[in-house]
Amino acid sequence: MPLDGAVTPQSLTSTLNYLKRGGEKPAYYRVDPPPGVPRWNAEDDPREVAIEDARGREGEFTLDRNGFALIKAPTAVGDFYDPEQIARVYYPEVAQLLKDRLGASRVFVFDHNVRNATKPGMAVPSRQVHNDHTVNSAPRRVRDHLPDDAEELLKHRFGIVNVWRPIRGPVLDSPLALCDARSFTDDDLIASDLVYAHVRGETSRVEYNPKHRWYYFAEQQADEVLLIRVHDSANDGRARLSFHTSFENPLTPGAPPRESIEVRTLVFFPPAA
Repeated sequence: MPLDGAVTPQSLTSTLNYLKRGGEKPAYYRVDPPPGVPRWNAEDDPREVAIEDARGREGEFTLDRNGFALIKAPTAVGDFYDPEQIARVYYPEVAQLLKDRLGASRVFVFDHNVRNATKPGMAVPSRQVHNDHTVNSAPRRVRDHLPDDAEELLKHRFGIVNVWRPIRGPVLDSPLALCDARSFTDDDLIASDLVYAHVRGETSRVEYNPKHRWYYFAEQQADEVLLIRVHDSANDGRARLSFHTSFENPLTPGAPPRESIEVRTLVFFPPAA
């Protein structure tokens, strides 16, 4: 499907899982919790929302304005289920793409996730409205992965950008919905803990707000990537994040399960930026 082409939008309504704000900080244990501690201490808040198809308007959406963007980005990777090929071929592709598109001086790819509900042991599409980091956990990522350079890097603008691509297209099952950064404030975010065996991470879940405006790009193809701003240290009016979630597509019942890869990156900008 061509970008900014003449298409018939496939806007729809679907259920998105927000989070109810409670009296204690939400925490989810990815490992067995201590005795007497629940694995998850919060409550989802499912809401029916309108999700607008942005096909034919791709050029209107940018990271600085909306927190996300869809771009053409062919790849030389032949097998996204081969971790060695991803590290050897795809990581450098992603790093160069972000340098070219964002003007970054340095890009560090710190992990990736392949999703396919049909393959045992692989992640399935997330159905929670969320953002992967918070203003506290984003700088911690820099210190964790680049400890020798962290203090100098954190003196200047940096960010976290996810690069999301279908392994097979078009995406009909569990497409990605993204919230326009102009339609929410930080007051809608709920800092939440993810607890692993040896680390406690912090992400953002989201409280429902009827002002939120949601978009998706129908039938995303394997040569298209979504750039999703997870964090930006610049507090100058540009979008600093866009929360997101997959959703059940009522227009494509019975579609083949979605296969996708997301790569998470630390992005650093020249001091003048």
